[in-house]
Amino acid sequence: MLSQRIQVLSESLTMAITAQARELKAAGEDVLSFSAGEPDFDTPKVCQEAVIKAVQSGFSKYTAVPGAPEVLEAVCVKLKRDHGLEYKPNQIITNVGAKHSLFNLFQAILNEGDEVIIPAPYWVTYPEIVLYSGGKPVVLDTDEKSGFKITPAQLQAAITPKTKALILNTPSNPTGAVYSRSEIEALGEVLKGTDILVASDEMYEKLVFGKPFTAVASVSQDLFERTVTINGLSKCAAMPGWRFGYMASPIKALNDAIKNLQSQSTSNICSLVQKAAIPALLGQADDEIAIMKAAFEKRRNMAVALFNAIPGLSVVSPDGAFYLYINTKEIEPDSMKFCKELLAEAKVATVPGAGFGCDGYFRFSFATDEVSIEKGIARIATFVRNYKK
Repeated sequence: MLSQRIQVLSESLTMAITAQARELKAAGEDVLSFSAGEPDFDTPKVCQEAVIKAVQSGFSKYTAVPGAPEVLEAVCVKLKRDHGLEYKPNQIITNVGAKHSLFNLFQAILNEGDEVIIPAPYWVTYPEIVLYSGGKPVVLDTDEKSGFKITPAQLQAAITPKTKALILNTPSNPTGAVYSRSEIEALGEVLKGTDILVASDEMYEKLVFGKPFTAVASVSQDLFERTVTINGLSKCAAMPGWRFGYMASPIKALNDAIKNLQSQSTSNICSLVQKAAIPALLGQADDEIAIMKAAFEKRRNMAVALFNAIPGLSVVSPDGAFYLYINTKEIEPDSMKFCKELLAEAKVATVPGAGFGCDGYFRFSFATDEVSIEKGIARIATFVRNYKK
C-alpha cells in the first residue's frame, strides 16, 4: 500500500523521545527531559502584540505563496543589517520552519542517486530528507579533535560527479560547533569551479558565545551565488511552535521551482505568523533575545563544568546553540542503549548520538532552567556511577 519513498523515511528521533518523555510525565513519572531543542522562554512581547493586532485587523486571508510583501522585505532588511547581504524580496521564500525549507530545496534539486555531503554529527533530519528526495547522503565524520568541523581535504575527497550539494550547519545542532570566516573561506575554495550548492542552516546564528558568527553567503561572491541560506525564528526568538522559516537564494530557476512546489503543497505559510515574525526580523526583539543568549551562556558554563566532573563522561564546551554533545565511549559506546536505560532508570530523557550519525555520545539540551539542569545532571552522575555494561 505504501510508496517506496515513504518507507525510507524514519520518525524524527528527537521528536519521538520528546513525545515519550511527555507521555511518561503525563502518567505521573518524575521525568526530566533534555531532548527537545525548544527554548523555555516566552515569545518576545513585540511579536505577541503583532499577532494580536493582525487578528484584530482581520489579516487572515491568503498571501502570496512566498509570503506577504512586508515579511519578505523584513527578511531582506534583516539579512542586510546582520550580514551585509543584498537580497531582493523575490529571492526570499517563507516556509513552515526550516524543515519545510530543506524539504522544498531537496525536492527541487535532487534526482535519483544525486549525492549530498553532510558533516556528522548532523541534525537528524538532514539525511532523512535527502533519502526521501531520492538522493544519497555522503557523511563526513568529525570528532572533538577537529572541533566537530570538516576540513577542506575531507570535502575535496568527498566530491564526485554526482555531488549536488553540501549542507553546512553553523552553529551546529547537536555539537554547537561554529565555523569561522577563514574556515568557510577554505571550504569555499574547494567548491570553486563546481556546480555544487551550499545549503547553509543558520538557525542558531544569534546564539554564539564569545566569537563572531559568519553567514556563509557573506564570505565571497562565489559562495553567495551558490548558497541557499536557511533560517527562522524557532530558536533565537523562542518561536518554535509558530513555525516560521525562510530561505534566501539568488538563483532564479531554483526559487521559481520551489515557489511552484509550495504553491501545490502548503501555499503561503500562516498569515498571522508572518505578521508576528516581522518585529523579530527588524530587530525589535533584540533586547529580549540578548537576555535569552546570556541565560543560555550561563547554563552552558554550569552544565559543562558539571558533566566534566563526572568520571567517564566528557564534553567540549560548545561555541553556539544550546546543546552539549557528551562523550560516553568510556562508559558505554552504544548510545541507544545508554539513553534508553538512562530514561528507564534515572527518568532523564536525552537523545542518542546514533541519531546524529555519531555513536558514543548523547545530546543534552540546556534550553531549560538551571534547577532542572543541575537536578538532571545529578541523576546522570548517579546513573553513570552505577552503570553496568
